Amino acid sequence: MRVPGSRPLTPPNRLITTLYALGLGPLVGRLVLLLMTTGRKTGLRRVTPLQYEEIDGTIYVASSQGQRADWFRNVVANPRVEVRLKWHRFRGICETTTDPKRIADFLEVRLRRHPEMVGRILRWEGLPAEPSRAQLEKYAAKLALAAIRPEGAAS
Repeated sequence: MRVPGSRPLTPPNRLITTLYALGLGPLVGRLVLLLMTTGRKTGLRRVTPLQYEEIDGTIYVASSQGQRADWFRNVVANPRVEVRLKWHRFRGICETTTDPKRIADFLEVRLRRHPEMVGRILRWEGLPAEPSRAQLEKYAAKLALAAIRPEGAAS
């Protein structure tokens, strides 16, 4: 599924968006959502599949590229987004942070919920599968995080 006026998707991203388009969002949506942003330069709609965590009604997505990721720079420029998550679709507002302590909190939740998958990611980044808090905060300093709250939801 390509949004008119948008850039072609990479093969893994195309696969996820296609699965959502085929109605398989509830299956893929256990780990991946579709984030629709507005391009900061073009004003065109951009679709990015991202892993997420839902914590107390807020959806969190992290950028492994830190502030350099296009989707992250787009939400900094315009925090209004649309999200497809499982079978739901909603508009939201993003709050971004690069605070290593907040990002490490997020990583601890991810590690607790998905120890094998996140442990592999951490090992790939040169960390132990069960890093110390100090190691997590040092790693988190390279990342960026966005908290997405549905429009109209209390902060």
